[in-house]
Amino acid sequence: MIRLKNERVRKEIVFQTQPQGQGPQSGSQTIRAAVFEHGELMEVFEEEGGSSHMVGNIYRGRVENILPGMQAAFVDVGLDKNAFLYVGDAVPSRFEEDEKVSPSVHERIENVLKPRQELLVQITKEPVGTKGARISVNLTLPGRYVVLLPQVSYIAVSRKLVDNTERTRLRDLAAASKPEGMGVIVRTLAEGIDGEEIAEDIARLVAFWQALQPKIPHVSVPGLVHKDVDLISRLIRDWVDHDVEKITVDNTEVAKTLRKALAEIEHPAARQIYVITGEDLFAKYGVDDEIRKTLRSKVWLKSGGYLVIQQTEALIVIDVNTGKYVGQRSLEETVVHTNLEAAHEIARQLRLRNLGGIIIIDFIDMATEEAQKQVIEALETACARDKTKSQVLGLTQLGLVEMTRKKVGQTLAVRYTSPCPNCDGSGRV
Repeated sequence: MIRLKNERVRKEIVFQTQPQGQGPQSGSQTIRAAVFEHGELMEVFEEEGGSSHMVGNIYRGRVENILPGMQAAFVDVGLDKNAFLYVGDAVPSRFEEDEKVSPSVHERIENVLKPRQELLVQITKEPVGTKGARISVNLTLPGRYVVLLPQVSYIAVSRKLVDNTERTRLRDLAAASKPEGMGVIVRTLAEGIDGEEIAEDIARLVAFWQALQPKIPHVSVPGLVHKDVDLISRLIRDWVDHDVEKITVDNTEVAKTLRKALAEIEHPAARQIYVITGEDLFAKYGVDDEIRKTLRSKVWLKSGGYLVIQQTEALIVIDVNTGKYVGQRSLEETVVHTNLEAAHEIARQLRLRNLGGIIIIDFIDMATEEAQKQVIEALETACARDKTKSQVLGLTQLGLVEMTRKKVGQTLAVRYTSPCPNCDGSGRV
């Protein structure tokens, strides 16, 4: 399905607090959430007993190993595996005009850190497979409208806000409200929000940081200093924007929590929360069926074309094929229609599967530059709604489309499957 560039996105969020097979005797309650756009499943989240999410957690850690050859260090923060600290994340961040500046080549890890040194760090990427969590010494505290940088004096505005007048307004509001010596990044959700609400958001985060500081010295090393909020609170903070029109839940307590939180920020969805009890909402909305389809390498398009998605250690490869679709008028029209449909579905699959890194897309060869430009613009438009940072880089000399997407958290395949024991990991169960 092809979307227009300025078309409003109609979102619905479904919360399920007792997935099928989980009951009151299971010990800890699992909360699952699914985000739909125009009726299509785009994102799936889950959290068992509030323990699975790590990004945003702050720890006191101890440097265990320094690796000059990798310009990195391993830090014990109390998890199963030591966390990975790259030299660029071991020094205070520097910024210029909304851009983070890479550390100088002269800054070497052995000059920055010492063995057994104690650090205050924050998890920026979840542990995946044999890799431990990635961490940074540059702490961030996210609110609804801004992200507070308590250790850096800096102001930036989300790149997704493209109107220069609005960017200037928001930057001025942030500058007027932030304390001396602290930084603020204004989030996309702040668009159109008045100065009072932004000032309140900043004040709330500053108060939290000031209350946290006296507690830090009393936390054992390694140890958890601060845990990010639970799944429901994170979704309200990060996902419930002006496009959310409806929220469906299977639990009256969750509904009450949502209504109260949304009423506080005067969100109209506070009056659009529906409770359906005694029913498996993920089955009703087809979420689990869609997840099963997404775990396959072949993805069928509505026209009859299909994608083949393969993940390697370093990159994601996506192939587009016409399949059963033969078109109606001409070969070029058939190719362009398939590629446009594929562009929308590729953006959806990247979000749903939570794939990140380097992505290479082999669209069906197009005869004209105009058709190529049309398909790339369709891909950029579809990716623009993704809250995870992505960038379409364009065509290579071989006619392949290059793009990148930031790696955040575990992929859907890691969450729902395990390596096959019979083929040494080349298949999944």
